[in-house]
Amino acid sequence: MSAKKKIKKYKMKKYNKKDLKIFKGLLLEIKEKFSRQILSVEKDNLRTSQKDASGDLSSYSIHMADMATDSYDREFSLNMASVEQKVIYEIDEALKRIEEGGYGKCNICDGLIAKNRLKAVPYAKCCVACQNDQDREKKKNR
Repeated sequence: MSAKKKIKKYKMKKYNKKDLKIFKGLLLEIKEKFSRQILSVEKDNLRTSQKDASGDLSSYSIHMADMATDSYDREFSLNMASVEQKVIYEIDEALKRIEEGGYGKCNICDGLIAKNRLKAVPYAKCCVACQNDQDREKKKNR
């Protein structure tokens, strides 16, 4: 196949409006779910004091083991919220790619990301092969 045909074939490789509408709906649904979860974590952890969170209404000191458990639970919840916030940022980037016409294109090889991958991870930036290569590289550099 000539280079000219390859370029033409590549330009034709993108998702149609129907597919993009489905992916946009999926992205917005996930974003809403994560936003609600972050608000719940904020409500449960950031707006309550350590004493209120433990349920101890007395003026006596809280047992150190209970304090450690409460601190661990609070930190765990905040870390989860942080991860969810990162996903929301990635979703916003994916929504921007839909608007700009670059959604579904691998950031590394410029190939089309498979529909099955986008259904599983609609904010994916790379195809499975390129993501596997990146993951192997990260693992090697640890």
